[in-house]
Amino acid sequence: MSKKKLWLRAAASAGVLTLALTGCGGSDEGDGAATTDKGGSVSKEQDKEKAEEQPEEEKGGGELAAGEKATSEFDEDGTKVTYEIVAQKVDVGTAEDTEKLVSDPKKAAGLVPAVAHVEFTVKDGGPVADYPDVGREIEVYADGQRGTILIGAADDASGCEKSTDVKDWKAGESHVLCDTYMVPEGAKELTVQWAADSDAEPFIWKFANS
Repeated sequence: MSKKKLWLRAAASAGVLTLALTGCGGSDEGDGAATTDKGGSVSKEQDKEKAEEQPEEEKGGGELAAGEKATSEFDEDGTKVTYEIVAQKVDVGTAEDTEKLVSDPKKAAGLVPAVAHVEFTVKDGGPVADYPDVGREIEVYADGQRGTILIGAADDASGCEKSTDVKDWKAGESHVLCDTYMVPEGAKELTVQWAADSDAEPFIWKFANS
């Protein structure tokens, strides 16, 4: 895990940023750091029956090794696309970066920015005309707790691409999309999670924060 000041350039172009007080998906509850089961909760017997009914290739989810790729179908505004997905790394910033990025640093005391880099490759379906949504499902957890998404974070960190620049995305093409979360400084383990929707089990990649 390298500590790079990738966020200073973004702050200069976009101004100070605002911490989200809610989690992804627009929930008004909590501070975005609660751990929840994305698939909801039913009885164990119901879970077992649902799993048996669902085709193996559609179950998805689970922990993956570093560099291991996942495959999942995703709905891009009505267009069904099958993506191959792999979390490449998480770049962790410093307290100094936080002071420059967040509009009210006091609210982000003890937190540092963490940028997740995830590569997506269209395997089937599409093309995706423009502004793909697949990158919006990236989440970062620190020591088991979900981070707080940084609203307004620019996509111009080194190695990241802007979703707004992606046009006519065809099968075989890859793009690296990123998202920035605020996580506790000194967290020992960071995980990048991605799921096709709120009812799906997430794919999970673990990274040691050194």
